[in-house]
Amino acid sequence: MTGIKDKFTQTGGHFLVSDSEIAAYLSDIKIFIFDWDGVFNNGYKDSERGSMFSEADSMGCNMLRFNQWRISKSIPLFFIITGENNITAIEFAKREHFTGVVTRCKNKKTALENIVENYNVPLKEIAFVFDDIIDISAAGLCKLAICVRRNSSPLFTDYLAEHSICQYITGNEGGNHAVREISELLMGLTGEYDQTISKRIAFDADYQQYLSERNNINTIIETMG
Repeated sequence: MTGIKDKFTQTGGHFLVSDSEIAAYLSDIKIFIFDWDGVFNNGYKDSERGSMFSEADSMGCNMLRFNQWRISKSIPLFFIITGENNITAIEFAKREHFTGVVTRCKNKKTALENIVENYNVPLKEIAFVFDDIIDISAAGLCKLAICVRRNSSPLFTDYLAEHSICQYITGNEGGNHAVREISELLMGLTGEYDQTISKRIAFDADYQQYLSERNNINTIIETMG
């Protein structure tokens, strides 16, 4: 982990606990949950409630899953929980073979509790990536919580730190590939970044096996409202 903290601090990332503590949490994580708006994008929507994503973030998610698969030989479960019926989020999750998407979710704590019950995974094995007030009831319960920075909300950033709600706040905003930043950080903290990237470049047997398993996942879509 030499130099990892310095690299991300230099780009604006804010560690609320030590990098070694995040790495220790990460070793137990089996589920990654992401908010959508403000995390994969800048939070703006069109009249149909759609919002964009970036291929840089998509690659980050895929590499993080491959990285964790290499360590545990099991694909971590990936979920999106969004407050709207966001068609783009659903299509993205299907394309990337995420485990599931929960839409129209006004109380994300309820969605989190459903995932814990349905998949029999304790909160200490869940990571939550979020950006705003509506997410705190769920994110604050998880072992690892990461907030995507929004420069227009400095008081909210202070609130997160003062109340120890998350362990890391990104240097990049949602519209500037924050998910890629998170993916790179977590991969780096495992010490497996170089090997994971090299295996993807080579498209070797390990990556092909992972990809086959990933592509057999049929994304579950759930609507709460």
